[in-house]
Amino acid sequence: MTKAIRFYETGSPDVLRWEDFDPCMQGPGEIRMSTSAVGLNFIDTYQRSGLYPVPLPSGLGMEGAGTIVALGEGVTGLHVGQRIAYPSSPLGAYAEERLLPAKSAVPLPDHIDDRMAAAIMPKGMTAEALLRRVFRVKAGDTILWHAAAGGVGLIACQWARHLGVNVIGTVGSDDKMQLARDHGCAHVINYSREDFVARVRDITDGKGVAVVYDSVGKATWPQSLDCIQPVGTMVSFGNASGPIPPVDALLLMRKGSLFFTRPSVFDYTRTREELLDSANALFDVIARKAVKVEINQTYALKDAALAHQNLEARKTTGSTILLP
Repeated sequence: MTKAIRFYETGSPDVLRWEDFDPCMQGPGEIRMSTSAVGLNFIDTYQRSGLYPVPLPSGLGMEGAGTIVALGEGVTGLHVGQRIAYPSSPLGAYAEERLLPAKSAVPLPDHIDDRMAAAIMPKGMTAEALLRRVFRVKAGDTILWHAAAGGVGLIACQWARHLGVNVIGTVGSDDKMQLARDHGCAHVINYSREDFVARVRDITDGKGVAVVYDSVGKATWPQSLDCIQPVGTMVSFGNASGPIPPVDALLLMRKGSLFFTRPSVFDYTRTREELLDSANALFDVIARKAVKVEINQTYALKDAALAHQNLEARKTTGSTILLP
């Protein structure tokens, strides 16, 4: 019998339980894996709180890395003992062992260890999709990235700089400003005490930015629209401060015929080919040292509730992993 984090009702981090768990035998098209590291993501808190409803009782976590211990019928291209990671799957990453659809498993190259893999998969692949496909940035573009010191932000801002993009980043406290500068931001704004619209207009000589990438949500939504140049794009990909209000199409027109999208990385990695292409693009920029990833917080898996408390209180920066 192994252990896992489970929850039976939605609510605060206190609903999370560390208990005995049997992942059962793998079925056709599945693998059984031993977990060595689990990535912590804001979406985990949305599912635990009920903002994103899931059937209960449930496991938690969508990102992890480890070693294959058994293969189900029909699984090809993978082998027992192989190191793999995954960026999306049925919930259940917060477990010492778990079952996983083989189609979700990404083989790891030698230069990516298990802890690194757990820290980068959905964050890095989200950055890849946002920068290369949702809105394809190009050299010379100026962009605004909210929560630049967050897990996705630290990866994406470095990646954007590597692509020749001028990155304006926002953070919520002064102690995160240097961190954002060190990870790709040419300009950093503390939006908790500065008028970021005025700063963006000043930095861009009144032109505005080509695109805003926003995972903060409610607190930054209305002002972000005023930062975008005509026919620019607003990309909302998170709700850390709460959901944005219903989108007013006429307001988008009045602000300069803006485009709006609310993407999910999972829709950009639906096929096996898309999944591997995104992961390999991420592995490549890390191998080139264009993107460096720091694991700034580590918790025991059994202490997942504490990790959730600190994440929601904005006490974390960069990537956080949970260790069984």
